[in-house]
Amino acid sequence: MDGERIIIVEGITDKRKIKKILDEDIEIICTHGTLGIERMEELIYDYNLDERRVYILVDEDDSGYKLRKQLSEELPHAVHIYIDKAFREVAATPEPELARALLNRHFNVKSIYLI
Repeated sequence: MDGERIIIVEGITDKRKIKKILDEDIEIICTHGTLGIERMEELIYDYNLDERRVYILVDEDDSGYKLRKQLSEELPHAVHIYIDKAFREVAATPEPELARALLNRHFNVKSIYLI
């Protein structure tokens, strides 16, 4: 799978926070919660997800687990990025913590967050 990388998150706040930390231009798409079958197919088609390196970064809560499971079934090649359960939400995770999680998956992050 040599396609461009793309990160799937739940909400716009998550997207903004990750964009702020990343030191490279990566496409980030929001699901805005769990997806219906039609919406899921649209995402896969619109963003060519079967041909891209997909990363899933969702909240560590019930809706996040449900979404992660749903995305895993449709995109078995996707790589998961996890945040510490203590923070529950991507948006509530401290930047250095998120930066480390992204760095562990070989994303370039701004050095200011690596303290």
